[in-house]
Amino acid sequence: MATRSLSFFRVLLLFLTLSVRSNGQGVGINYGQIANNLPSPARVAVLLRSLNITRVKLYDADPNVLFSFSNSQVDFMIGLGNEFLQNMSTDPTKAQSWIQQRLQPHISKTRITSIVVGNEIFKTNDHVLISSLLPAMKAVYSALVNLGLEKQVTVTSAHSLDMLQTSYPPSSGSFKEEFIPYLQPLLDFHSQIKSPFLINAYPFFAYKDSPKEISLEYALFQPNQGMVDSNTNLHYDNMLFAQVDALYSAIKALGHTDVEARISETGWPSKGEENEIGASPENAALYNGNLLRLVQERKGTPAKPSVPIDVYVFALFNENLKPGPISERNYGLFFPDGKPVYNVGLQGYLPDIIYSSSATTIKILNVWRAVMGLAVAGMILDMGVKMKMR
Repeated sequence: MATRSLSFFRVLLLFLTLSVRSNGQGVGINYGQIANNLPSPARVAVLLRSLNITRVKLYDADPNVLFSFSNSQVDFMIGLGNEFLQNMSTDPTKAQSWIQQRLQPHISKTRITSIVVGNEIFKTNDHVLISSLLPAMKAVYSALVNLGLEKQVTVTSAHSLDMLQTSYPPSSGSFKEEFIPYLQPLLDFHSQIKSPFLINAYPFFAYKDSPKEISLEYALFQPNQGMVDSNTNLHYDNMLFAQVDALYSAIKALGHTDVEARISETGWPSKGEENEIGASPENAALYNGNLLRLVQERKGTPAKPSVPIDVYVFALFNENLKPGPISERNYGLFFPDGKPVYNVGLQGYLPDIIYSSSATTIKILNVWRAVMGLAVAGMILDMGVKMKMR
């Protein structure tokens, strides 16, 4: 029993050391759940605490997740799905009902900082859905105002780079003409409520489609000669920064320099189809490892050097039920058992699911509670994690 207790304390000390050593500022994680083999949200809360990741983006408002992260000091962006937009755009009371049912029960204990209304709406080319986006966002914002939450929770939406007509050179970035009637008032609204414009940016797709024109090093933040924007003489040594600045140029072309762009998704798959050139664990490790280094260095893009990039990495886990090519199921930093898919310097701790009521176990978890705060340790006790001592 003494040996096993000592072993557990060593694991606990390692857990705490990793938490202090890692720096989660400037980076968040997308927590997707299209899978049937993922650990419970309570166990994920421990994993993320061990990684010192304090910003999470959900694609819904899963009450199990939000409850499991109560008092955890993790900031959540929660998603309001595309399927809700049309009804909310015509009946704003539905937005208030959604917030009262999905957000209010949790916000006193779980830090919800943003509602992402819709995901990649313009990529659908469904003009009824596209025209519903802004009215739905306004309905959600009005509901937050009515409930006195508008200063605590921002309203935004996430978009695909497919909305750009031109992205090269970055200073010539522009939106597709057919989307401008929708984007102009949308940007006006972002400016009015001071919320960021979210973009899902994937250099992988650009490289996969044009491997002869785009160097792998340029896509992976590796040393390369880069490119110079002939209009601005700004030098770009990686594609992600060029994509973000192209978006800034497109926003500026519609009259706004007061709307901040943030990266709501970016990542690189560790596996893919034969034609998905570049999808490998080695390249995924280079992309995400170099990206995390840039975030830690608080780098800005060439056009916005004083604005550190704000990134949510896609994704926390490989998701085995995602439709589409093999790559779609292989963007995770971790396998569902908590093991890293590849090494980017993030070594976390995912507790086992076992149960013990032994006094020793309770005593150790009480130490954990004192060191880490009530929430995570309380969740472990509630879910019956066993650190069995004999």
